[in-house]
Amino acid sequence: MRFTDAISREYIFASSIARTLWLLRPVKPQATRSIVDIVEGQARRRPRNIAIYCLDQAMTYAQLDARANRYAHWAQSQGIGRGDVVAILMENRPDYICAWLGLFKVGAQAALINTNLVGMALGHSISISAAKAVIVGAELAQNFRDAPFETAPALWIEGEGGNLSAALAAASDAAPGKAARAGVTLKDRAFLIYTSGTTGLPKAANYSHMRMLFMMTGFVGALRPRETDRIYDPLPLYHSTGGVCAVGLAFLSGGALILKRKFSVHEFWGDIHKYNATMFEYIGELCRYLLNAPPSPLERGHRMRAITGNGLRPEIWEEFQQRFAIPRIVEFYGATESNVSMLNYDGTVGAVGRVPDYLESMLPTRVIRFDVESEMPVRGTDGLCIECGPDEVGECVGGMSKRAGREFEGYTNRADSDRKMLHDVFARGDTWFRTGDLMRRDGHGYFYFVDRIGDTFRWKGQNVSTGEVSEVLAAVPGILESNVYGVTVPGVDGRAGMASLVVDGDFNLDDLPARVRARLAPYARPIFLRLSAAIDVTGTFKQRKVDLVREGFDPSALSDPLYVFDSATSRYERLTPERYASIIQGQVKL
Repeated sequence: MRFTDAISREYIFASSIARTLWLLRPVKPQATRSIVDIVEGQARRRPRNIAIYCLDQAMTYAQLDARANRYAHWAQSQGIGRGDVVAILMENRPDYICAWLGLFKVGAQAALINTNLVGMALGHSISISAAKAVIVGAELAQNFRDAPFETAPALWIEGEGGNLSAALAAASDAAPGKAARAGVTLKDRAFLIYTSGTTGLPKAANYSHMRMLFMMTGFVGALRPRETDRIYDPLPLYHSTGGVCAVGLAFLSGGALILKRKFSVHEFWGDIHKYNATMFEYIGELCRYLLNAPPSPLERGHRMRAITGNGLRPEIWEEFQQRFAIPRIVEFYGATESNVSMLNYDGTVGAVGRVPDYLESMLPTRVIRFDVESEMPVRGTDGLCIECGPDEVGECVGGMSKRAGREFEGYTNRADSDRKMLHDVFARGDTWFRTGDLMRRDGHGYFYFVDRIGDTFRWKGQNVSTGEVSEVLAAVPGILESNVYGVTVPGVDGRAGMASLVVDGDFNLDDLPARVRARLAPYARPIFLRLSAAIDVTGTFKQRKVDLVREGFDPSALSDPLYVFDSATSRYERLTPERYASIIQGQVKL
């Protein structure tokens, strides 16, 4: 690297960090100024500025605040106040944000439910939130009614003919005042955001007001949004990327958020031009879909000045940036529940962030040696973990402390939280957060994502729990054993779900699609099946996945019968060499 490049790299990094730290000065655990105060301030200073575009609707900051006030008064009428939880299950639209903003105005909390969930997973997610009520979009009301509950929370339906819609129309749009949220500080929980884990069902991660402002401010410090910016957000609002990062870029600057109900490849660039978007939020799969689409006259000539997100793979990074004329890409790394977060401020291709040596004490993020077979960190003769050298792959961990931004807020279940903590890492008595991600760090401090560890893999932008899928398959007549894992498909982001099954004469392959459809979200349903005589296990009876992942789904290399789900027939069809070739060549959409 040339000397001038090194100077530029350090200037961009240092100035971005300094700007972010300056903006974070008022964000302290005991402070009371939350996103509510920020939006109310925008409504006073810029009442006519557009806060949210969605379809043909344009909502000003004054209208956003007034609508949130109606939700606040509705909540009070139901006896909902400080510390109470309300679950939100609806597709992207302005009322999603108005709902949680209104709940915050009275000190309540919001559980953001994944709209893909059905059946047991949906019932479980709402139940563990201990919600007093659930706000459901009319489009998802039947999913809620079909989910199993021991005691279902009060159902309020938002949308045409919904009981909540009528209640909101009758509620006051006047501010309830700060007294309604008296005692709430930034250390209090704002959201429950759900993440898949190895236990089988979604886990609820605690997400405080302080964490929200830390994340929002981090992106403001990196991208420096202006009042005139318009941020296109096609990502679901129940996840922190679309529901916190993109929202913060707009609301903290007084700019506009452009909401899309669901991501559409065909409508993407048309929307960018229609709304004059200047930024957009992405995940890697979205970028891949856009790159695989036919050229469009609208994919250039836009006003885009920067994009931000995570999962943009190195092999398509430069092609994506050049084809779509993106001036700046700010890739980031972070998980909802993690205390590890970083940004790639200078656009180094493939890097998810950077922590130079001179900032390790302030941003303690390291990579430690990891045994993939045992799925545990490697320890030296002194019993401590071993830090990886430059470009050596290992697990990324983050140092935990009481300092703001370094705390691990954990899950609602203490046992789930404990499993993410690693003790005696570099010194006796220290505690670090396990990200569950394999990474490498180069000599300049740039981090590069390699893969997920163990029982969770990414597909369609979602975390798939192999435990959850295995549990559903175990209930299918004729399936004696199942081993679920993810396999790589060339040219496709993430890993496609595959299940190795041991079956008997009661197994009916034709019945399987309907059974998994009733119990699993679309992204969690297995794409490939392998019918095996037995499941290989370790000496401690843990199922081996490493060899299965390596063997993949090539019918010419395996003697076991293989099947692939065909969306055209909604059946599992025999995976022939010809069909396999079509998949490898990208001619089949999975």
